[in-house]
Amino acid sequence: MTLGRNIAMSPRSLPARHATPAFAVGDRVRIDTRAPVGDYRVPICLRGQEGEVIRVIRPATIGGEEEGPGRDADGSLEHSYRLSVPMHALWPGYAGSAADGLRVEISETWLEKI
Repeated sequence: MTLGRNIAMSPRSLPARHATPAFAVGDRVRIDTRAPVGDYRVPICLRGQEGEVIRVIRPATIGGEEEGPGRDADGSLEHSYRLSVPMHALWPGYAGSAADGLRVEISETWLEKI
């Protein structure tokens, strides 16, 4: 199975067909702060930051934290979201436009609505 531009999808990581996302475009969210490090796909500099959902990534898939090496996910599915995090929140003294934001995709389990 492939997703988009010939990106291979593991036959064990089957997408959800009818899962409902917890967040919608325009929602304000906060990225969780977890210790120890947790999922390496969530950069430490983004943990605790606030952002806005700008896209719901579809389809939902088995979460990477649950389907990691040596682990077998129980079939639970999660959505991922593309967020915009304001640049000035990440780099104090940022001289660019106040509208500038870093775009990042983060799984649902790392987000809380604010």
